[in-house]
Amino acid sequence: MNFEQLDTYIRAKQGVTFDYPFDEKVRVYRIAEKMFALTSEDRPISVNLKCDPLYALELRSLYKGIIAGYHMNKKHWNTVTVEDSDVDDETVKELIDHSYDLVYEKLTKKQKALLG
Repeated sequence: MNFEQLDTYIRAKQGVTFDYPFDEKVRVYRIAEKMFALTSEDRPISVNLKCDPLYALELRSLYKGIIAGYHMNKKHWNTVTVEDSDVDDETVKELIDHSYDLVYEKLTKKQKALLG
């Protein structure tokens, strides 16, 4: 998966916005102002994703391309290398969905209603 494919998949999710709060390279994807993914075009392409803590540990034990979240809370975030990695594209998409769903579940009724 390259950066464009990753970016397109993430931005296709309902209510997703992105900005560059840290610098001009790190793109942060949000739903209702809450982060669920971070990436940049630096090589190899990787993405930080929110993850259930037990699932995060399991994933790290199964894939070399998944490590504790770089510059993030290591309990709740993973860094997933998506380019030249043992993590296939379908798994990357599932992990993006998982991250999105974790954040969506925590939104208030009002925030969810605004998203549609």
